[in-house]
Amino acid sequence: MSLPEAPQAPIPGPLPEGGTLAPAGARKALAGFFVSGILLAFLGAILPAWQHHLLSDYLTVGLYFVGLITGVIASVWAAPPLLDRRGVGQTLAIACAAASVSLLYLALVSPPSSPWWRVVGMVLIGCSAGILHTAMFHAISPMYRHDPVATVNLAGILFGLGCLVVALVISTTFYTYTAASIQIWIALIPAMFAAGYARSRFHAPSAAQHPSPREVLGEFRSPGAVLFSLLLFFQFGNEWAIAGWLPLFLSQRLGISPATSIMILALYWLALLIGRVAAQWALPRVRHTRFLASSVLASMFACVVLVSTDNLFGAVSGVVLLGASFAPIYPLVVERIGHRFPYYHPGFYNGIFSFAIAGGLLAPCTLGFFASIWGVRTVMALPLAGSVVVFLLLMLIWLEARLSSSSHAAF
Repeated sequence: MSLPEAPQAPIPGPLPEGGTLAPAGARKALAGFFVSGILLAFLGAILPAWQHHLLSDYLTVGLYFVGLITGVIASVWAAPPLLDRRGVGQTLAIACAAASVSLLYLALVSPPSSPWWRVVGMVLIGCSAGILHTAMFHAISPMYRHDPVATVNLAGILFGLGCLVVALVISTTFYTYTAASIQIWIALIPAMFAAGYARSRFHAPSAAQHPSPREVLGEFRSPGAVLFSLLLFFQFGNEWAIAGWLPLFLSQRLGISPATSIMILALYWLALLIGRVAAQWALPRVRHTRFLASSVLASMFACVVLVSTDNLFGAVSGVVLLGASFAPIYPLVVERIGHRFPYYHPGFYNGIFSFAIAGGLLAPCTLGFFASIWGVRTVMALPLAGSVVVFLLLMLIWLEARLSSSSHAAF
């Protein structure tokens, strides 16, 4: 299958009324990834403020993540009819408004309220994030078709910034405000985005620009699509196992203060963010196979460092190395997706992304069960095993690419 030629410059002339989404609208929709980062990284950072660093009730923490993933799954059915009836702009506004209300609700049910109320709140957060993702992937499709690499990179940077910001807000206000007050401040961010989206005009992408359902399903059923989905599933699981449990691990395993442990979580997000930006610079200059192998091996070593360390310096060094080693994997996989699946459809890419998010949330869910049996030290064992699986999947993707009839080069 040959790649269609990508346009080198925008076609001159005004966009047709009611036709393709205006570039300005696509950029506004892309900014929603910042809110997505806040919503999905919120739970890992807020757990110490909910006093879980003082408890060993790991099953309850796992239930919070179960609620989050349940909400994401529920959005699969809630988002399409909302998008059809309300359009892109209103769906983005509704998703952000629902996220703000969900955060306010969680502020009302902060400890000493029953944790089951907070599980319900996490379901609402997950559903809001899932609806937001569906609307964003539809809205940015024209931008993606024009420059897929730049679009995905910018989305990843904004998502990482959202994760970083929520960790910084909670860590810097931990001893200044109550948990409820911190969540009210965070709720203001999606509320501002909701107001901005409600005032913006969005046009639905033209149906003629999308492939038929048979073409989309045909791509998704290919071995390459399955392998890419599985790789993102496990890689996101590795990243979010750390993101969800790192503050509790550092506080209970090493006795680090909760505010400092959340700040180290922010350092992890910063290492991921800087690493992914640096990876884009390095991709044209290094062999991808060697780059990926080095990254996976480094992530294994970082997990071993975190398991064995007994001091703050070792924890910080392990976290920075882990974030930096995880960083290049996602850009490399996304690059391959762009080459292997050129007939982009927002439903297809959103399906792969949603599957990856499910993996990212399933890992901390599972850790709640494992930690209740073997202790919090097992938090680093799962990413270590996941890195081995990622390495094996990378080898399978390389082999599948070599054996397929595609003319593109392997990793």
